[in-house]
Amino acid sequence: MSKENVEIVRSFIDTLNRGELDAGLSVTSPDFELDFSRSDGPYRGVYTRDQMKRLLVDFGETFESVRTEADEFIDLGERVVVPHTHYFQGRDGIEAHARNTWLVALRDGAIVLIRLYRERQEALEAAGLRE
Repeated sequence: MSKENVEIVRSFIDTLNRGELDAGLSVTSPDFELDFSRSDGPYRGVYTRDQMKRLLVDFGETFESVRTEADEFIDLGERVVVPHTHYFQGRDGIEAHARNTWLVALRDGAIVLIRLYRERQEALEAAGLRE
């Protein structure tokens, strides 16, 4: 099941990068949580699936483009650690990027949690691993 979980996470990122919000959210469970409580930005907090959709719509209205590029997918069975870079382009052409790591938890083929960590090592330790 773990390789399937990596593909679910990869597909989730790909569909969101294409702007297909409903398709991306279709692989999340009804009790899904997006935990950005470790963020130092304006979107700090914990979001339900419906709240995440509003958040993504807000991103789409704020930025000309938003893209997530995964550096790797660390397969831990029911969890996948995803170091990545978010690329943002503002409507006035200014570009920015942010490097973070997600710890993604899955159950029965659906994403139940995405928790943001500032550092890769933090996410690995939260998953019970040490480098």
